[in-house]
Amino acid sequence: MAYQIEYIHNDIKRSCFEDRFFKADVLFEDHLLVWLISGETRIVQADNTYTVGAGDTLLFPRHMLATVLNYPKDGLPHRSVVMHLTTTRLKEYYEKNEASPGHTVAHQLTFQTLGQHPLLKSCLASLVPYFDLKEQLPDAIAALKIEEAIHVLRAIAPGIDRHLANFAEPGKINLVNFMERNYMFNMPMEKFGYLTGRSLTTFKRDFKKAFQTTPQKWLTRKRLELAHYQVRQKNRKPSEVYLETGFENLSHFNYAFKRQFGYAPTEEIGS
Repeated sequence: MAYQIEYIHNDIKRSCFEDRFFKADVLFEDHLLVWLISGETRIVQADNTYTVGAGDTLLFPRHMLATVLNYPKDGLPHRSVVMHLTTTRLKEYYEKNEASPGHTVAHQLTFQTLGQHPLLKSCLASLVPYFDLKEQLPDAIAALKIEEAIHVLRAIAPGIDRHLANFAEPGKINLVNFMERNYMFNMPMEKFGYLTGRSLTTFKRDFKKAFQTTPQKWLTRKRLELAHYQVRQKNRKPSEVYLETGFENLSHFNYAFKRQFGYAPTEEIGS
C-alpha cells in the first residue's frame, strides 16, 4: 500500500506514504497543524528550503505557496497527523478569546517550525488512539481538541495571532513582484490570479502587459533558468532539482532543458 489517509473527523486526519516520496505544490484553504510521526518533509518556498524530521511539528498558513516533499526515512514510512484550523473555528475561538495586540499587522506568509515542544506533542499525540476506533470522532470532542491546539500554539509561539486571527482574503497586489518570487510553484493560472487579487481574465491581461508574453511561456523559461543555475552553478543533480523548479517528471525536464539550452543537464559543455 503506497499511500493511505484516514479521517477521524473532517478536520483531523492521519496520512501515510509507505514506499515512495510524495511531491505537491500546495496552497491550503485552511491553516494546517502537522505532527510528523516518522519520515522527513522538505518545504520549498520562494526564499528558503526547510527540512523537518520525525517528532517535529509545523504550521502551514492558509494561502501560502510552497512545494512539499515527503520522504520515508530510516526504514519507516512518512506518517503524520494533520489538523485543519478552519476559518470558521478560528473565528469562533477569537470571539471568545482576545487576539494579541498588533495581530493585524501586514506580514509575509511563511510556515512555522515548532520543533518538539512537549505541550504540542502531547496535544497531537493524544489524537492517535482515536484512529484505532474506526469511527468518526464526535464534533464536540474534535472541537475541544482543536481549541486545545490553538491555546497551545498561542502559548508557545508568540505572534502566532498574526496568522490565526487574520481572516482577510488576498487583495490586489503587484503582479510582477509576486510572480518573480513564486514562479517555481506549479499552480493553475486561476490560483495565481486569486493570490494576486485578480480574476483569471484580468490576471492574463495584466501579465501580458507586464511581461509581453503569456504566463505559460514566461513560467517555463524562468523555471528552466533556475534549474540551469542549480545544475551548472550549484552542481546539483537534475533528479534533485526538477521537482523544486516546477517540473512534474524528470524526462520532460531533461527534454525542455536541452531544447532551451542546446545540451542536456548532465552533458558536459563542449563535449
